[in-house]
Amino acid sequence: MTEVPPMVERERFGVFDHDADIGVVGRGATLEDAFIAGATAVFDLLCRVEGVAPLQRVEIGFRESDVELAFVNWLNLLLATAHVQGLVLCRFALKRQGDDWTGAGWGERWHALLARGIDVKGATLTMLSVREADGGWEARCVVDV
Repeated sequence: MTEVPPMVERERFGVFDHDADIGVVGRGATLEDAFIAGATAVFDLLCRVEGVAPLQRVEIGFRESDVELAFVNWLNLLLATAHVQGLVLCRFALKRQGDDWTGAGWGERWHALLARGIDVKGATLTMLSVREADGGWEARCVVDV
């Protein structure tokens, strides 16, 4: 996972309204693609991902058998790692082998030219769903803002 992956197409990710918080949704041909699109939706709330350069890479790994919990873990690990390192991420890669997940995110340090959007605190179990849909996969949950 050293090569920077291409940007996720905007039609593969989005948001939905949920009271005071915001829902994110990612879609893809594979489960991993849907998770990557979901991560793109989260970080697009922080800052338009098209304006972020993939200059630094962070790696994460975790073990989870439940795909719904894996989606929340994936998002929260990315958010926490980016926060600790002062980064905003824009590109993502993820692989699954059984219950083991390894992923990476690329982005850059926050700076004055990056317009800050909504501060996302974390992914929640609210409206959490990971399912096969329309010949592919869809992953969604509400994020705390």
